[in-house]
Amino acid sequence: MKTIAVEEHFLIPAFLTVKRASGRSMIGIYVDEQKKTIESVFRKMLDLGEGRLADMDAAGIDMQVLQFSGHFGAMDKDVVTSLARESNDVLAEAIRSHPDRFSGLAQLPMHDPEKAAAELERCVNRLGLKGAVWSGMCNGLFLDDPSFSPVLAEAERLDVPFYIHPGEPPVELFMAYFSRLPGVAGTLAMPGWGWHVEMGLHSYRLILSGVFDRFPKLQIIIGHMGENIPYTLARADDWLSPLATYLQRRVADYFRTNFYINTSGYFTIPPLLCALAVIGADRIMFGVDYPYSPNPDGRKFLDSASAYLQPGDLAKITHKKRVFRL
Repeated sequence: MKTIAVEEHFLIPAFLTVKRASGRSMIGIYVDEQKKTIESVFRKMLDLGEGRLADMDAAGIDMQVLQFSGHFGAMDKDVVTSLARESNDVLAEAIRSHPDRFSGLAQLPMHDPEKAAAELERCVNRLGLKGAVWSGMCNGLFLDDPSFSPVLAEAERLDVPFYIHPGEPPVELFMAYFSRLPGVAGTLAMPGWGWHVEMGLHSYRLILSGVFDRFPKLQIIIGHMGENIPYTLARADDWLSPLATYLQRRVADYFRTNFYINTSGYFTIPPLLCALAVIGADRIMFGVDYPYSPNPDGRKFLDSASAYLQPGDLAKITHKKRVFRL
């Protein structure tokens, strides 16, 4: 049984150059707070070779499904298109060099949905990538906006999953919710809390906007043990389903059939037990969130989780070959 880790991050040098030259951002505040460790994280994300493989071997990780970790924010459309294409080419080359150890998802220039759809087709059919990834909002919009329909339709047509990762919060939201907390505001706004509730909101918006009635075969992956949704799903379903009578099914039904969740960065047993009870092992996949989270922490969690799983569940969680057609 292979251990396949999903939501494992990489970067390319060109992105860091552009980001550092673009001035202050909400991500920059978080980076400043994490300055003792963030440079080491960046170095690990740039490594698609021996250092990464050694970290995987030390924790018994057989394969990583890699995704580009950059947050494009308000970058120029042409710059985003160029960086996305370059990152996909770099990823494809890393996979060709280590086909038994790496697979990956295509970063898309979502600022231009038609170009994003074309890039997804190129990446799947020519580069052999296994799906798409995007972080957060785009042009101030969540991906339920009709303007993004071309790329969601292409993901459904190609029968590949679309991974949505949390992204950089809008400045106005950051100032209203997280300002005046020196030394912790960026971390509270992002991995400490804000990322997860925003991604939960993003997921509910996809359901309530009717995305899955328009694209019933579309599969979305979200990380971090389901971004709080397993804990909140019953209440959301009770309150929202009676109002959303325009939908073909109840809110909870869409989550159980159109979403996968990933354990990335959540390494305690209670959230896993909640997710197992709400959606079951068939819809849960193992991830570390490397290098933001260390591989040994993910391995320790996985080893301890087996005591709480039904026979066969560990294989379902760690070996999602059919989702990515590996």
